[in-house]
Amino acid sequence: MRLLIAALFIVVLGSCVKGKRFTGAPFDSTYYTENHRPQFHFSPAKNWTNDPNGLVYYEGEYHLFYQYNPYGDTWGHMSWGHAVSKDLVHWEHLPLALNEYQDPGTGDSTMIFSGTVVVDKDNSSGLCNGKDCLVAIYTSNVHKDNQGLRQHQSLAYSNDMGRTWERYDKNPILDIQRKDFRDPKVFWYEPKQFWVMALVIPDKYIVRFYTSKNLLDWSPLSEFGGMGDTTRIWECPDLYEVPVENESGKSKWVLSLSGGHPQGPAFVGMQYFVGNFDGERFTLDDPKQPNLYVDYGKDFYAGIVVNNLPAQARNPIMIGWVNNWTYANQIPTSPWRGAMSIPRVLSLRNTYNGYRLIQHPVQSVYNQHGNEVIDLNQPLGKSMEFEVIIILRSAQRAGVTILKNENEETVIGYDVKTKELYIDRSHSGVIGFNKEFPTIERVKVSPVNDQITLSIFVDQSIVEVFINGGELVLTEQIFPTHDKVFYKTWSDNGGASIATVAWELNSVWR
Repeated sequence: MRLLIAALFIVVLGSCVKGKRFTGAPFDSTYYTENHRPQFHFSPAKNWTNDPNGLVYYEGEYHLFYQYNPYGDTWGHMSWGHAVSKDLVHWEHLPLALNEYQDPGTGDSTMIFSGTVVVDKDNSSGLCNGKDCLVAIYTSNVHKDNQGLRQHQSLAYSNDMGRTWERYDKNPILDIQRKDFRDPKVFWYEPKQFWVMALVIPDKYIVRFYTSKNLLDWSPLSEFGGMGDTTRIWECPDLYEVPVENESGKSKWVLSLSGGHPQGPAFVGMQYFVGNFDGERFTLDDPKQPNLYVDYGKDFYAGIVVNNLPAQARNPIMIGWVNNWTYANQIPTSPWRGAMSIPRVLSLRNTYNGYRLIQHPVQSVYNQHGNEVIDLNQPLGKSMEFEVIIILRSAQRAGVTILKNENEETVIGYDVKTKELYIDRSHSGVIGFNKEFPTIERVKVSPVNDQITLSIFVDQSIVEVFINGGELVLTEQIFPTHDKVFYKTWSDNGGASIATVAWELNSVWR
C-alpha cells in the first residue's frame, strides 16, 4: 500500500479521427454520465462487451481489442472492438477492427472470437510492408442459425498501427476439425527464436501449445491438463514469465486460464499455475499445487497480459472482463453492458505455501487522484479510492461499509474466527435481475502483525479490493440506486482500530 501504512498506523494509534472519444458520437455534456457508468474503468460507449483481446503495446500506444456486439447490448455477432491509450487508463475509441462476416456461398457466418495481437518485429510472416507490423491471430467461430459448427484459428494483419486490418487470404492457419478449439494467445519465445501459441480444447480441460517461425505454419509442442479446477470449461489461456519479488533476476512462468470459480460451479472465474516453460513444455513447480485463483470475487474473467511491453516495464500487466456469465446478459446498465478491470501489474511472492501471484493497479490509476477526502462522515462520490488498515486487537469481526444509505450497503469485513475476508453485496442496490447475484464472497486471509490492509477502488458499479498489498483480490459489481453515499468503519464491541485515507478519483472520460 505504498507509503500509507506507516502514516495510517500513526493515525490509528492517535478508421477514425484521432482524439475523438467515440467514433460517430459527438462529445457533449452527457458523455459517459449514465447511471452506473464507470469513470476510470474502460467500457464501450454502447452495446455489449466481454473478453479483452489482443492486448499489445506498439509505437507508443497500448491497444485494447475486445469482444463486442455492434448491434446490441447482449452477447452476439462477436466482433473485435478497439481502443488505444497512452497510459492504460485514458482510452480513445476506434472503429471495429475485425467484424463478423458471412460466406456468400454456404451462408455460414463467422464470428471473431478471442485471440492475440503481436508485433511481427522482423517481418517473419512476410506480411509487413516495412520492418514490422501488427498481426492478429484469433478464433473463427463458424456458425449457422446460431448453432456453432466448428472453430479454427485465423490471421489478420495491419500496416497502419492497427487502424485497418486485412484478413490473410489462406486462412485458417490452424484447424483440427473440432467444434470447440479456441482462444489463441501468442508470444515470442526468445531463447529458441520462435513463436509460441497457447490455446484450449475447452471441454477436455486441455491447454495445447504450438510453435511457428513465421506465424503462418504451426506445429504441436505439448499439452497441459488433467489438474486444477475442472468444474467449468477452460477458456482464454495465457502463458507469461513473472519476476519473483525480492529475488533479483529470478522469475517463474505462470499459466493462467478461465473456467472454475472458488465459490463453486454456478460461476466462472480464473485460475493460475506456477512452474517453468522450456520452450516445449510447461511443468508445475509443485505437482500437488492447490487450486489457485487470480480473483476471488464474482466478476473477473478472461484476463490476459499485454504483449510487447516497453523495455522499462519488467512485470506483466493484466486486464480482465468485469462480469460473470451467470448473469452477464442481465446486469442493469444502458446503453452499454460490460467493462474491463483496472490494469494490474503482476509479480510473484515466495510464501510459506509456495509462489503466489501478487497484483497491484498500474500507476496511472493513482494519477487520477483528485481531492483527498478529510471528512468521511459526509456524502461521498461513487468513484473513490480507500486505503484502509484494520488493527484487529480484541475484535472478532471488523470492516468497512461503502455505498451506504438508509436501505442499501456493500460490506467488506474480516471474520477472525474463520480467518476470512468477505464482501457482502446482498443489500447493495439493484439485485433482483438474477437470483445468483446477491451473494457473499469469502477468501481465507491471514493477518500480518494483527493487521488487515485493504486498497478499495470504487467506480460507480465496480468494486475492486486488493488485500494485504495485493496478495488476494476480490472484484464485484454493485448497482446502487442512490447518488449520495456514505462510508463507515465498524467492529464488534469497538474492539478494532481502523484508519482510512480516501481520495476522489477523476473521470478519464470527462
